[in-house]
Amino acid sequence: MSAMTRRQFLKVTGTTLVGSSLALLGFSPEVALAEVREYKLTRATETRNTCTYCSVACGLLMYSLGDGAKNAHSNIFHIEGDPDHPVNRGTLCPKGAGLIDVIHSKSRLKYPEYRAPGSDKWLRLSWDDALDRIAKLMKADRDANFVVRNEAGQTVNRWLTTGMLAASATSNETAVLTHKVVRSMGMLAFDNQARV
Repeated sequence: MSAMTRRQFLKVTGTTLVGSSLALLGFSPEVALAEVREYKLTRATETRNTCTYCSVACGLLMYSLGDGAKNAHSNIFHIEGDPDHPVNRGTLCPKGAGLIDVIHSKSRLKYPEYRAPGSDKWLRLSWDDALDRIAKLMKADRDANFVVRNEAGQTVNRWLTTGMLAASATSNETAVLTHKVVRSMGMLAFDNQARV
């Protein structure tokens, strides 16, 4: 008879003790099934976007889940930096990394609102009504205050009573188009959020 090593002794007694204890407690061994946990972005829809915070215009990847049904809304559950974006190359500052909290905030403004002069209540407008109102007010102000000629009789075509603050988190193409539209209306007060 060969001598039992210490390791063999501990295996036999430990297994017997644990097995008998578990059996007394009502546990019986079953077949162990190994399962690989699904990656959280597997079924998600990936959407590229631009961070809304500052003028750096970092690229974002936003991931949402939804079944695509007609009346169902997708829910954004993860945001990360876009590694293919030339500005940030996948990195985000703390504000950009925390955009998920802004998206799901109860105080986030999602619709245009209007407060009449002297009123203490905000009224919700549709996007069409808000854009129509802005366009009508701009047209009325331009018609009333447009300067065709200066005191010397030179043609200047200026509109000095309204200004434009452009968004900085846009592409170069959008910035050029915004500049052309604003200047074609005669506005001189034109700046970009990047400088504010």
